[in-house]
Amino acid sequence: MVLPGLPTRGTPGVAPGSDPREDDGLTGRLLAPNEHLAGPETAPLLTALTRLRTSDDLTGQHPEHTFLPLPRALSRWQEAGVDVSPFNDGRDLLCERYAELGLRHLLPLDRVLVAVRSTRPGAFGGFHHPNQGYRHLQMQAVITMYGGMNADAPEVPALAVLDLLRAYAHDCLHYGSYRSYQLHGGEVVRTQYGLNFRRHDGRSYSAPDCGASPTTRNIGVVMEGACDREARSITRSAAATHAITATGIDGFAFRDVTGQLDSADAAELAGAPKDPASESTAYLASMGGRSSSGLRHLSAPSTQISLQRSRSRRAWKTHASYTVCMTRWGPLSGVKIANSIQSLRTTPSSGMVSPSGR
Repeated sequence: MVLPGLPTRGTPGVAPGSDPREDDGLTGRLLAPNEHLAGPETAPLLTALTRLRTSDDLTGQHPEHTFLPLPRALSRWQEAGVDVSPFNDGRDLLCERYAELGLRHLLPLDRVLVAVRSTRPGAFGGFHHPNQGYRHLQMQAVITMYGGMNADAPEVPALAVLDLLRAYAHDCLHYGSYRSYQLHGGEVVRTQYGLNFRRHDGRSYSAPDCGASPTTRNIGVVMEGACDREARSITRSAAATHAITATGIDGFAFRDVTGQLDSADAAELAGAPKDPASESTAYLASMGGRSSSGLRHLSAPSTQISLQRSRSRRAWKTHASYTVCMTRWGPLSGVKIANSIQSLRTTPSSGMVSPSGR
């Protein structure tokens, strides 16, 4: 565990009184709440991070999609008659819950880019859409609207709002994770991520699991599941408050975002017809039946991780062990996090987590 305000492993950190978190040039913060600059070159390190965080090189990965900052996306939906109050109420819930865990600064809404439309025929978005999620170097999240993306408004409005809430709640925990950065060969690298110490070049000491393993020893996989458990619990509460339900194909997505997808759902998804050309079919498969790579997974009522998200993180210069969520004050460590994950079994090929009991 790292004590608040202290640099790791005896390396010099940002001097008191010069913390760039107080700078209001970038959404009020140049650094996330629990990020620390280490090593002897903090000034050029901060310059490099600032450059990454003031440029837009994320949306270029999805040239057919139209992105808006989250507040504008919600306004657009509201103008189209969509009730966005489940998101707003859910955000109030996560403010309270994450404050209990020690995270009092959430991911700024304007650092979240939401794809609200696509010109690609058959485009289908949502939490499991490929190559999206939180990008720590850019301090920005990329999310796609749930459902078909060829219309101006969500096809299933209530579910799209819940899916957005789940993604935002999930990415807030990535934003709030403890990180230590240094320069290595002119590149910004993470030398620590929560409890996950890393080599001088940013590679994790926590090795990926072998593909055939039925369990995991990878810290990142386990902690990713713990993050999503919190996010889906909040989404489930918001859905219950607003009496939101879904049936049919959308019922799978509803149970996914609310943490209620079970083994029967997984079996049904596994037996569904496969159409590699269909994005909606691929999306359903990613929820627990069969991934696009053909790997079978366990599914979970309480914690489930997107294979597509884990792949997309690795595509952005992160490694298979990509997440250990621990805030500056240590709230996600020790007993609390042990209670969250002690009953979980994971399948390392996807990061899917199956509880042995709740």
